[in-house]
Amino acid sequence: MPFSEQQSPAEITKSLLRTSRHGALATLMPTSGDPYCSLVNLASAPGGQPVVLISKLARHTQNIKRDARVSVLLQDSVDGDPLEHARIMVSGKAIKAEPDNDAVVRRRFLSAHPSAETYAAFADFMFFTIEPSNVHLVAGFGRIVDVEPEKILTDLTGADGLIEAEPGIVEHMNEDHRDATLLYATKLLGAEDGAWRMTGVDPDGVDLALDGKRLRLPFRARVTNANEARKALVALVAEARGKA
Repeated sequence: MPFSEQQSPAEITKSLLRTSRHGALATLMPTSGDPYCSLVNLASAPGGQPVVLISKLARHTQNIKRDARVSVLLQDSVDGDPLEHARIMVSGKAIKAEPDNDAVVRRRFLSAHPSAETYAAFADFMFFTIEPSNVHLVAGFGRIVDVEPEKILTDLTGADGLIEAEPGIVEHMNEDHRDATLLYATKLLGAEDGAWRMTGVDPDGVDLALDGKRLRLPFRARVTNANEARKALVALVAEARGKA
């Protein structure tokens, strides 16, 4: 969905981090130092960092093992001239997911890209998160700015309970409350009718998906556990029904 002029650079950047499905990943060639660019599928970690699933046999993975500095270009997925719409360049370090967070990023990536389940379990595939050191936003004429990472990443302090409860919340909403998810998409976000599903929840909001489309629905206030998330989701349903 196109961004409005009323949205701040931080709001636009946060949304792109959560809704971009694909991106151009640039790594550094070990001998020449030349940039090597490849197309990758993307999801987001609970904090908003981009997540990629890549094979150790791929050149970009070999490059990362030698030099973890990377950049990835994310773009708003809308019709028309892509140069007329918002995009961000995230630069930083690619960090391999460790056992303590591999399950979390795996779950979130496969929720966003179900077809990846066929190869995600292969021994040569690994999840990496990109920890931003710089974010450059191009959001239209006169709206070209650098955004500090701390302004666009989600604060996870005290939110362990929510992260642990996320799979249950997502499953419950998709199995028992698809009508609510549809209301979120159509009445609060102005999207078309369809079988919208929830793919993730974090302290700042929820992620929705329909086929190749993604939406971001912010909470009206930060949540840190399952009970707070339930209350926030109920309140959003009431707000959507009011608009209906």
